[in-house]
Amino acid sequence: MPPGSPAYPQQVIIHPLVLLSTVDHFHRVNPKGGKGRVVGALLGEVWKGQVDVTNSFAVPFDEDEKSDGVWYLDHDYLEKMYRMFKKVAAKERIVGWYSTGPKIKPVDIQINNMFREMAGAAADPVFAIIDVNVKADVLPTEAYVAVEETFDEASTVTWTFKHIASEIGAIEAEEIGVEHLLRDIKDTTVSTLAQDVGAKVSSLRGLKSHLEGMASYLRKVTAGELPVNHAIIYQLQDIFNLLPNLSTPEMSKSFAVKTNDMLVVVYLSSLIRSVLALHDLVNNKLENRAREQKAEEKADAKADGKADGKADGKADAKAEPAADTEAKEK
Repeated sequence: MPPGSPAYPQQVIIHPLVLLSTVDHFHRVNPKGGKGRVVGALLGEVWKGQVDVTNSFAVPFDEDEKSDGVWYLDHDYLEKMYRMFKKVAAKERIVGWYSTGPKIKPVDIQINNMFREMAGAAADPVFAIIDVNVKADVLPTEAYVAVEETFDEASTVTWTFKHIASEIGAIEAEEIGVEHLLRDIKDTTVSTLAQDVGAKVSSLRGLKSHLEGMASYLRKVTAGELPVNHAIIYQLQDIFNLLPNLSTPEMSKSFAVKTNDMLVVVYLSSLIRSVLALHDLVNNKLENRAREQKAEEKADAKADGKADGKADGKADAKAEPAADTEAKEK
C-alpha cells in the first residue's frame, strides 16, 4: 500500500456472481414479496487496498424490526460454510459481508465486529449494501468500511461506517456468461446512436440524483438536523472549485470554436448527402431513358416485321390467281 494511505480498503470490486447469488438469496427468503433483508458473507482477495469480491454465500439471519438491538446470525453455520469454501478455493477468504439494506442499521456495526473477529477473515471487513430492486441509472451496490472516530468533547472512541468506492467488475469468463444471460433482454433493433443517447441520459440522471443528495444533506446541516462534517464540506468545496467559469472570454471562445467545428462537419455531411442524392437521381433518369429507348426500338422492330409479313402475304395472294388463269388458257 502506498505510504501515507489509510490502512483500510479504498475500493471494492463486486463480480456479477455475487449479485446473482444475493438476488437468489433474497427471493428464497422472501418468496411472497416480503421486505425483510438478508445477510451473507463475501469471499475474495485483498490487494493493495482493493477488495476483489468474487464469491459469496448466504447466512441464516433474523432481526426484530421493532427493536434495533435484537438480531440473530448463525455463527456456527458461517464457520462451517467458510471451511467448505476454503477446500474448494484456497485463495478466497472472507473479506466482508453483504446486506440487502436498503440502508445502514444500528446493529450493522455489531455484525461487522463479529466478522472482524472471525479466524481467517480480513482485518478490515467491508460492508456492501446490495439493492435487489432494479432501479434505472443507479449502481446497485454501496460499500462501507468501519473506522474509529474520536469525539473531543467526551474523549470516547466509537466505530462508524465510512463510504468507499465500489464498482461492478468481471473477468473474461464472467463477461461471456453475462452476455449470454442478457442476450434475450437486449434489443438488437436499437441503433448505436440511440444507445449512446440513452447512456448520456442515464449519466445525467445519475448526476442529478447525486446533486439532489448533496442539496438535501446541506439543507439538513443548515437546519441543524445533521452535525457538520468538515471532511464532506471540504470535498463539496473542491467540487465547486473545479467547476469551470463559463463567463470568461476564453471559455466562451473555446465553446464557440468547438461548436463551430462540429457544425462544419454536420454541414459538410449534409452537402455530401445532397450531392450523392442528386448523382443517384441523374443516374436513375439516364437508366430509365435507356430502357425506354430499348423498349421503343423493340416495338418498332416488331411493327416493321408485321408490316413486311402482311405485304408478302398480299403479293402471294395476287400471284396465285394469275398463275391459275395462265394454266386455263393453255
